[in-house]
Order: sequence, then structure tokens, then C-alpha cells
Amino acid sequence: MPRTYIKDLINKIGEEISVSGWIDVRRDHGKLIFVDLRDMTGKIQMVALPSHKEAHELASTIRPEWVVEIQGKVNQRPEKMINENEPNGSIELEILSINILNEAITPPLDINGDGKEIDEEVRLKYRYLDLRRPRMQKNIRNRHKVLKFIRNHLDQEGFVEIETPNLTKSTPEGARDYIVPSRLEKGNFYALPQSPQQYKQLLMASCVEKYFQVARCFRDEDTRGDRQPEFTQIDIELSFSTQEEIIQLNEKLLIELVKNVYPEKRIQQIPFPRFTYKEAMEKYNSDSPDLREDKNDPNLLAFCWIVDFPFFKKTDNEQWTFTHNPFSAPQTTCMDDLMKKENIENILAAQYDIVLNGYEIGGGSIRNHKPEYLKKVFEIMGYDNERIEKNFNYMIEAFKSGTPPHGGIAWGLDRVMMILENEPNIREVIAFPKTGEGKDLMMKAPSEVSAEQLKELRIKIEKESKPAAAPASAKASASKKAKEGQKKK
Repeated sequence: MPRTYIKDLINKIGEEISVSGWIDVRRDHGKLIFVDLRDMTGKIQMVALPSHKEAHELASTIRPEWVVEIQGKVNQRPEKMINENEPNGSIELEILSINILNEAITPPLDINGDGKEIDEEVRLKYRYLDLRRPRMQKNIRNRHKVLKFIRNHLDQEGFVEIETPNLTKSTPEGARDYIVPSRLEKGNFYALPQSPQQYKQLLMASCVEKYFQVARCFRDEDTRGDRQPEFTQIDIELSFSTQEEIIQLNEKLLIELVKNVYPEKRIQQIPFPRFTYKEAMEKYNSDSPDLREDKNDPNLLAFCWIVDFPFFKKTDNEQWTFTHNPFSAPQTTCMDDLMKKENIENILAAQYDIVLNGYEIGGGSIRNHKPEYLKKVFEIMGYDNERIEKNFNYMIEAFKSGTPPHGGIAWGLDRVMMILENEPNIREVIAFPKTGEGKDLMMKAPSEVSAEQLKELRIKIEKESKPAAAPASAKASASKKAKEGQKKK
């Protein structure tokens, strides 16, 4: 008998069917044994009757989280037994037979509640169980719906989804790279991408014109609150575009996303308000202001755009560095200052951030598309020609080959989902997150690798040296002085 999903049982009243799933709850009333079964589509109450002896005996042995296949008959519940608060509250399944597919040990954590009262390290260690709880199922499935909507919307706008490499070259983009040793080229390393920034610009040089990607990004950062060493970006880039066109494209996408996937939510102001960086800092003392009129309303969404960012800032060493990324273009009114390397502190970037409820959820810019412009940015940052050539020769060469003006944006998908799902951190909307220290408690990573692997890569691990132990005579002298001190007291 083919499997029927629980959501379809409402259309099978009077029929004998087969369902498969997990035991949610068992309530033994003696003659009647009630069992709740769940699958990915919902939950159904089942009843084992003494008249079906074998099924009744098996029903008395099954326990929560056992995986079973049930043959049963879909019955209408009596009027007084209908539960209008449940999707399948008007029906129940009369159990005819039970096939136990797999037993389960008693779960080490309660998976019926929302889980927020449970120590997070326990939840992450047993993530495959934690994901079974209804709140986490909703978060992960809604993430899929959001991604599906974004993909369909951008496809209709003429964008092409293209994957870019995860093994690439280490370049200075702000954070520390994760590096990967090459076995075939001993002593050389790949880097995992902090973002697809350079690849998406090279795609603009490839006549793609409209690109997007659900991109995995990696940054080896110190513990910094609500961050993850790997995360997901919605990456968008398009040629022959202006800042205004990119803002309008993304604003439309966000509005339609909320309307279609989260219709219960209300966007506070459309079009989204805009502030210059200077205005935001003067008025809110933040470049990510929370503009909600009622911060107690979980369904209120207050978007805004922040524009006109400074291009450069000083480092602790009094050197110039970029505020967002080095590939941004200056605003047209600042181009002369860039080329002359003058008035650097007042050069504004063609940069824009999108903010939601006090969080920056995305940022982008119009890019430098001519080699002389890009070189000037690196020169201001103190790079000599040799270093520019070594790190960015391929970009320079591409820009010499007829690269169109272009720009784009990247959203932090995890942060967007966190806000839309009213969760306190991004770990609640990621299937298998790491701790704030970058540890995977379930897989026990990072971990050591074998001596053979290290030898093959010609890598040697230097153990941290421990402080030398004090000589026995010094210990004895210290002990004697301590005793004498106690006697004086």
C-alpha cells in the first residue's frame, strides 16, 4: 500500500491507508491506546482498539520517537471529540497494524517545547533531535520558502544563478581567511571565500550582466557575538546599473517576499526611508537605526536605506583602509579626489546598506570597473605596484578587457531569517550552526587529523610549550617561607 502523507488524510475519510512517521505521544487508557504520529506534513491522533489484538499489543510497547509504519482506517471523530484547534482535529486513524521500522532511545532532551529553556550546548550537541521540535521545523522550512521565492523572483527579472568556487586565492578583504593546504602543490594554499566579491565582478566582465547566488561564505574571526564562521549570502550583481536601480530592485524583492511568505507581517513605511550616513549618525548615533514605531510588535518591519558612506577610514596604525570593501567606486563628485589621492577623508563611496529593525541585513555598492580607479584605491591604502600586481592582477587584466560599469548587493540570509522568524540569534535559523567560538559540538569539530595526513601535506604541528617546572629545591624553599609566614601571623 503506498504511503499517504498526514496532511492528505482529511481527504481519505472511510479509506484504509498507510502512514509513516515518528511517535509523538502515547497515552495508554487500558482498552484504548491513543498515539499521536507526526511526519513532515503534520500530526494525526491514532487509536488502537482491543478488537485488533496484534496492533493493540504492539501499541502498548511503542515509545516516543520510534519510527513506525501504520496501516489504518481514517474515521470521522464524534462531534463532541472534534478539536478545532488542530489541523486534523476532526479525524482520527483507527490502527489496523503496526510495523516498527526503528526503535529509539529516550531522547536526552525534551523536543516537544520550543527548547529555549534548554542549555544551547546540549541542543547543538544533539542537533538532529533539536531540529525535530515544531519551532525549528518551521524555521528551516520557512527558510526554504524564502529561498524559493527569491530564486523565482530573480529568475523572472532575468538573473542567472551561477555557483562560484569555494577553493580560491587568499586576498585581503577585511577578515582573516580560512586557508586550505594543497596536497599537489606542497607549501601552497587555497582560501575559502569571505564572499564571492571578485568572482561576481569577473562574471560582469564575462557578459553575464545579471547574476545571483545563494553563496556560502567563510570568515575566520575571533568570537564576536552573533557571528558564524560560515554563513549564507544572497549575492546579486548586475551590469549597466545605477545605485537607484539596485535599490529599487531590492526594495521590490523585499516587499514582495514579505507579502508572499510572511503576510501576517506589516512593513512600516513604503517606500523605505533613506538616510545618509552622516544623517543617521547625527540623528540615531547608529548606521543601523531601529525605526520601529512599536518595538513590542513582533510583526512590524521597519526597513531603511543608509547611503553616502565614507570610502576610507584610518587604522590604528594611521594607515587608510576601506570601510566596506576596496572594490567600491567613489561617488562621481569624488572621482577627482580619488585619482589625485587628495581630500581622502571626505571621499564618499557609491555604497548603500539596507537595515531592518536595527540590523544591517545587506550592503552593496557600485564598483570600480576601470583598472586605474581600482589601482588608486589600493595605492591610498599603501599598496605598492608589486603587491597590487601579485594580489589583483587578474582583476586588473579583466578590467582592461572591456568590463562594463556594474554594481550589486549581498544580503545576510541568516540575519534576515532571524528577524522574520522573531528569533534571538541566527543559530535558530541555521540547520547545523556552530557555537560562538566556532565549534561544531555534534561533529566535534575542529578536530585533529592523522599524522599520515599531515605528512602527506608536509605540515608539522608545533605543540604549545609549557612553562618549565620549578626545581625541587626552589619548591622546598617556597614551602618553607610560606610556613614561616603562617607562623608569624
